[in-house]
Amino acid sequence: MSTRVRKTNTEQKILDAAAELFHRHGLRGVGIDQVIAESGVAKSTLYVHFRTKEDLIAAYIRRTDDSWMSQLQAAAQRAGDSPREQLVGLFDALLDAFARHGFFGCPFISVAVEASADTEAHANAVSHTRRRQEWLRELCRGAAADDPDALAEQLDLLIDGALASGRLLQERHVVDSAKAAARSLVDCHTKAS
Repeated sequence: MSTRVRKTNTEQKILDAAAELFHRHGLRGVGIDQVIAESGVAKSTLYVHFRTKEDLIAAYIRRTDDSWMSQLQAAAQRAGDSPREQLVGLFDALLDAFARHGFFGCPFISVAVEASADTEAHANAVSHTRRRQEWLRELCRGAAADDPDALAEQLDLLIDGALASGRLLQERHVVDSAKAAARSLVDCHTKAS
């Protein structure tokens, strides 16, 4: 049991260091030696947990998927019980992220740009996008949207657009604008209840 805890703690330490570096420098801009130095583990220890840099990136994207979905869902829940309010409130997760550390952009878009389409990391990024879209569709159905699929797709594009534009401009108003656009879309696609 203690070996598993130690392994898990070491994996977390490596993933935390890698995440910070990937945020700052992009996936291609980070070498394994940087991750080793930042995490403080031996090279052999890193390779026990992650055989290749691609394995490390895939694990980082899996962990980010869980974390980001939790943040979006928590922001939606804070907006109230109404799916209409939750569809708008979820954008507060982007505002929270900006308040914590500015915009680093979307790691899933980064993977789409920087990783080959045949990698596990790319597959994990696609899986995240599909998971987020399905969650949005469920909220849109709960909000009695006239076309839940269309509204979910539009809101999903607003999320990605806000993250990409926020990365470029480093200005909070980008998310404020995306949230206002989300409110308009939700109002147009749903009946007030």
